[in-house]
Amino acid sequence: MLIKAIPAWVVATNAYVIADEPGGAAVLVDAPPEPELIGSYLAESSLTLSAIVLTHGHVDHMGGSGSVARSTGAVTYAHRDDDFLTLHPEQQLRSLLGMVPPGDFDAPEVTRDLVDGHVISHAGIDLEVVHTPGHTPGHCCLYWEAEGVLFSGDQLFAGSVGRADLPGGNWDHLMTSMRERVMVLDDEIRVLPGHGPETTIGQERAANPFRSEWQL
Repeated sequence: MLIKAIPAWVVATNAYVIADEPGGAAVLVDAPPEPELIGSYLAESSLTLSAIVLTHGHVDHMGGSGSVARSTGAVTYAHRDDDFLTLHPEQQLRSLLGMVPPGDFDAPEVTRDLVDGHVISHAGIDLEVVHTPGHTPGHCCLYWEAEGVLFSGDQLFAGSVGRADLPGGNWDHLMTSMRERVMVLDDEIRVLPGHGPETTIGQERAANPFRSEWQL
């Protein structure tokens, strides 16, 4: 199995290209606003993109998805509770920054809905949708059971958790999602987050500084 992390844009958002084997079909988890980095890697690896799965609607995770979808023909998955974010990237940027910086911020055409408990099957890869509201209302983690991997988006990081102070965020919901949806997984599950290095469920259960809040 191939899992390639591609940190991109000013906040080093991790896009993940995953494939059964080099030279075959692939799935992309998140698409930051530097789609050329993703395109270059796909071309270098002779991979054909089948699907784009967005963990949530913040622009640093979906700003390049429209461009990637147009250039590859891949279908795009997103949770509809984040439409107010996913479909309006420039509005997000103006709200947060007061301007739209240079970059690729096209709204994607969401062709498939993410539904909790459903399994997305593309390119020989099965990703279970785990709806984890809190960072955003429609935030989802993606669980690749066969490989023991959780793509956690901005839900869980190595030594931290997602923020809840942006529009649609809710700290109590974030902690409930952590307690009921994420920390029910086995300790050995690898966590591949939306920013920063990978970790494991066990490491975060033992040492994450926010663990006392989700253990209540």
